[in-house]
Amino acid sequence: MLTAFARAFKTPDLRKKLLFTLGIMVLFRLGAHVPVPGVSYANVQTCMDQAKSGQGLFGLVNMFSGGALLQITIFALGIMPYITASIILQLLTVVIPRLEALKKEGQSGQAKITQYTRYLTVALAILQGTGLVATASNGALFSGCAVGNQIVPDKAIFTTATMVITMTAGTCLIMWLGELITDRGIGNGMSILMFTSIAAGFPSGLWGIKLAGKLMGGWLEFALVIICGLAMVALVVFVEQAQRRIPVQYAKRMIGRRSYGGTSTYIPLKVNQAGVIPVIFASSLLYIPALLVQFTGSKADWATWINSNLVKGDHPIYMVTYFLLIVFFAFFYVAISFNPEEVADNMKKYGGFIPGIRAGRPTAEYLSYVLNRITWPGSLYLGLIALVPTVALVTLNANQNFPFGGTSILIIVGVGLETVKQIESQLQQRNYEGFLR
Repeated sequence: MLTAFARAFKTPDLRKKLLFTLGIMVLFRLGAHVPVPGVSYANVQTCMDQAKSGQGLFGLVNMFSGGALLQITIFALGIMPYITASIILQLLTVVIPRLEALKKEGQSGQAKITQYTRYLTVALAILQGTGLVATASNGALFSGCAVGNQIVPDKAIFTTATMVITMTAGTCLIMWLGELITDRGIGNGMSILMFTSIAAGFPSGLWGIKLAGKLMGGWLEFALVIICGLAMVALVVFVEQAQRRIPVQYAKRMIGRRSYGGTSTYIPLKVNQAGVIPVIFASSLLYIPALLVQFTGSKADWATWINSNLVKGDHPIYMVTYFLLIVFFAFFYVAISFNPEEVADNMKKYGGFIPGIRAGRPTAEYLSYVLNRITWPGSLYLGLIALVPTVALVTLNANQNFPFGGTSILIIVGVGLETVKQIESQLQQRNYEGFLR
């Protein structure tokens, strides 16, 4: 990885792209520290010092915003509205024929879907911004803080509208910055910004574990976390790179005096075909009951049961439910994102076949069988990785903003591998061009 970056900085045009990407990342982090108008910055810092960051209901969103959510800055919503909009559009593509037709149109159809994603992102940002402002105004954002209800001193409608519009504009600016990185920089812009948000919390998270540690002044716990993190990174790299390659043979065809086809290739089926999306789905779904109890303020038996079993991450019922939801959503997302029948039809159309398997329906059944077999270990791996912060919470007395959490490691390693691949591919293109000259 370091070799690829060193070679890239020696290439003038790649160096410009890398510096441009780094500049956008710095600008993104600066925006995460600019408070929203109407917020009492002093009271926010007081509540941040009293409360353990990441233990509230907004832990996942706060992680994706790089800690900007709980500080109520202009980038408080982070990239989460865009992620949610992208996932919703991807799910609706399977349900709505119009979106499915756009997906098959190629680049023009994809541009239209991207435009719909932007519109939905703005709508979700307005909705989430309103919810965040309402939560901050009534003191529910930092439960137990003495000045929690004074985070937004002015409760006027104009102030509330200004705060919501500012945070929505911040989300739109993040979208634009991400697209700038995709067009003029290196890697996928949204993934790079997500990487930046999560990596920003690593130093403070590690130092917090050292301060909370009791053995050898906290250095022993610090060393154990580092070793655990390196082991997790190695495991994630191994599984993320693992794939089942299904060989495909294309028959030779004669057109005039020329022969076409006759080549061999393969279909790569990743063990973790769903990526980190099942973890996001499961986390979001588990937040809904707790949010419902918080906003209704109910003291009924069902509300007490939810507060006792589905709010604390170290509770056995919470852990089992979280794990089962991740496994379910892994199979669900793979089922909607990979269509064996469509792949089999395309192979048959172009004269391709899997050796030993008949073209058409038998090929689709074989692909579905293999996909189900490799999704089981992939889903179990996701569930176990996602439970690492909970185990750390119990064993190391760390907070839920554990730096080497499953979701953060999956995103950081995945984005890092993809970015390095893009750099290496561009370096190879330039080497070939030099060779041809």
